[in-house]
Amino acid sequence: MTQPAYQRILLKLSGEVLAGETGFGIQPAVIRKVAQEIREVHELGTQVALVIGGGNIIRGMSAANQGMDRATADYMGMMASIMNAVALQDALEKLEIDTRVLSALEIKEMGEPYIRRRAVRHLEKGRIVIFAGGTGNPYFTTDTAAALRAAEVHAQVVLKATKVDGVYSADPEKVPGAKRFERLSYEQVIQQDLRFMDQAAISLCRENGLTIVVFDMNVAGNVRKVVAGESVGTTVAD
Repeated sequence: MTQPAYQRILLKLSGEVLAGETGFGIQPAVIRKVAQEIREVHELGTQVALVIGGGNIIRGMSAANQGMDRATADYMGMMASIMNAVALQDALEKLEIDTRVLSALEIKEMGEPYIRRRAVRHLEKGRIVIFAGGTGNPYFTTDTAAALRAAEVHAQVVLKATKVDGVYSADPEKVPGAKRFERLSYEQVIQQDLRFMDQAAISLCRENGLTIVVFDMNVAGNVRKVVAGESVGTTVAD
């Protein structure tokens, strides 16, 4: 049996992942595929926590740019992330995997309130934990929520699932000659102003010794490969 390189991980998923090619809403076939990928990691014996965004339903920053109050828009985004978390929980439990949703916003009927010690205990019992509702505060992204929760539960790595195969020197869709990095230090990330995550999230990871791996979620088996220690995407560490 493959021995995992990490004993406890935090997987950061964008809400857009659940929308598939439609770009909006939750696609059941897509969420089932994501759940299968997570099950493969769970079967390695790795403790799995997740943070999922709400961008497939509403993006707070975009709504604010169109005239909505920023705090209101961000709270709506947090509620959207709870919807995504519950949908993913449903897909995982259909695979007979014990899963808990812990929310920074209190919605008792949908999930447990976020309590750090409770989250750690769930992980120790082999349950997949989905952190929903962001940080519970406006003006913070789900990238920051992922870094914060990873630090709080003492995860070893933040896996940032994206639509590209790593970190590039520029947007590869706009700059054909953009260079892809296999490994970066935090100092290089700061010096080159590489914005694959927001600066608050990057600072949190750096200060707490958290490795970040940025990889393409659309390639089947990539999550398992990363957790098994294979070289996939871009690794950021000091």
